[in-house]
Amino acid sequence: MQHATPAAPAVRETLERLLASETFGRSERARKLIRYLVEREQAGEGDRLKGFSIAMDVFGKDGDFDPSTDAVVRVQAGRLRELLQQYFANEGIAEPVRIAIPRGGYVPAYELNAIRLPEAAKPAGETEAATGPSEHSGVADDAVPAALLVPSAAPAPSVARHLRFFWMAIAVVIAMLGVLILRQGSGALLAGGEIPATFESAGLTSTIAPSAMSEALPLVYIDNKADGTAASRVGASLRAGLSGFDTIDFIGRDARQDSADEATSFIFDILPGPNAGDITIELQSAASGRVLLSRNLAPADSAPGAVEDRIADLLSSALPASGTIYNYIEQTGTPDGLTECLLLNDKYYLDQNAKTHEAAYRCLETLANSGAKSSLVYSELASLQVEAVSDHYAYPPNATIEKAVEFAHRGVQMGPTSPYAHRAYGYVSARLGNTDEAIRWMRKASELNPYDLGMAAAYGYGLIFAGRYAEGTPILAHAAQTFSGHSTWWDYGLFVGQFMLGDMNKAVAASMALRTTATKSHYLAARLIGAKAAGQDDLVRMLLDELNTKFPKFAADPRATFVERKYPADLTERLVGALRSAGLGSAS
Repeated sequence: MQHATPAAPAVRETLERLLASETFGRSERARKLIRYLVEREQAGEGDRLKGFSIAMDVFGKDGDFDPSTDAVVRVQAGRLRELLQQYFANEGIAEPVRIAIPRGGYVPAYELNAIRLPEAAKPAGETEAATGPSEHSGVADDAVPAALLVPSAAPAPSVARHLRFFWMAIAVVIAMLGVLILRQGSGALLAGGEIPATFESAGLTSTIAPSAMSEALPLVYIDNKADGTAASRVGASLRAGLSGFDTIDFIGRDARQDSADEATSFIFDILPGPNAGDITIELQSAASGRVLLSRNLAPADSAPGAVEDRIADLLSSALPASGTIYNYIEQTGTPDGLTECLLLNDKYYLDQNAKTHEAAYRCLETLANSGAKSSLVYSELASLQVEAVSDHYAYPPNATIEKAVEFAHRGVQMGPTSPYAHRAYGYVSARLGNTDEAIRWMRKASELNPYDLGMAAAYGYGLIFAGRYAEGTPILAHAAQTFSGHSTWWDYGLFVGQFMLGDMNKAVAASMALRTTATKSHYLAARLIGAKAAGQDDLVRMLLDELNTKFPKFAADPRATFVERKYPADLTERLVGALRSAGLGSAS
């Protein structure tokens, strides 16, 4: 094997094919365990992969689980290692990435696979386009596994090649002219009064030229190749779900042959499954034909009442900026304009700090400065503006909730049926303390796309922080259980909900999911409360020291932070009391 680190999208693709394989098809526990281990590790939470947390998160054990007397995790991990060896020796022999669970722990390891099956030769004119990322894509060549790059001999000069360079030169000239025009007339482009024309172009995003293509989104088709009632039901559910996502352009008709010419076109194939009554869904790149994701639905999965959850899990894994499609676009070096901004935006919510926030904000700001028509630009700017106010980021300067309201209003105006725009307006309303208004907008976002588990999670989260814990916690918990690859803020919401409902075992489990997050005072506070409840005295001392060192203002007066964030009064009192019991200053 080649000892290099595979890129995250390559790992994700291998995982999806592995989960859909015959080797793993007979073991639901093994599928659930390997998905959990890989997704947690890829989210930067490898240090959380201990027997105790795996027992609770994967196998439903409670806080009384004792690994010395209950060997379920060790036994299932051993079985998983055997299945992995079997898969990569047979069905997965040509996988570009191999996944292993080294003995003595549960953190996955990855290696590039030197064994590759022969591929059909491509015409010389195609090899150059398939060699990997473009030099301006922001993705270094070594970020893509060598096994995924198509080697080619240097082709002889051709008329087509000279023409390609000619048109590239023309494109560069046009882009430069566009930047000059943008700098001269950006204020006028925002005329209309809804959003102040105060945006500035910045170095981080200067490569984005204002054009219609800057707002292009991935194109997604369906191709139903299976017959029967179950296949029709799956197709209808898939079609309904795809139509509600803002992050793609869903083409209602079936895939056409000419869609294969589009680098960012993708097809959901609905196929007969391996067993009678099964339905397989495969997501593939129309241009390369590569299968990016595969899910097999047994008859019980495609039954009425169950198919919606299965499709919601699939689409929540594939379509947001954190999903399979965007990861593939980033891996292949084709993100541009809005697609690139959404990837940066997702990176911020996975790793919330001033640097990632500024990169995302500047990118979206540049699009807004060029007169963007997509509601996504303004709804995401609204949320980032709130984040800047809440966490006192230096950029953008003079961030205010009023500016966030203006962005959110513009987003809803431009996308009256956009779930993202409604969620952003709800988020801004919550920050203003307009609880009823926030819940109304969040509920509408969830209703506009019930297949996006992120919208359901936001609605549940909003209910929890409106003090309606019994209503919001089950909604958020269901979303998190259905979609294991969720963001950290879901876990914080679950901690708060379970904490206020008095279920400390589940609250402790949710707080443990915040283990790798050290950039938010309230996340560290949740971990401190969880550690105290679990009797982890060493961890309590470490977290107290971290809070006092990194967040002295919060440590001195956590109540002020909770009040500023508009927490319900009963939640504020309970959190302050729990922090006081854990030894955080006076927790006044």
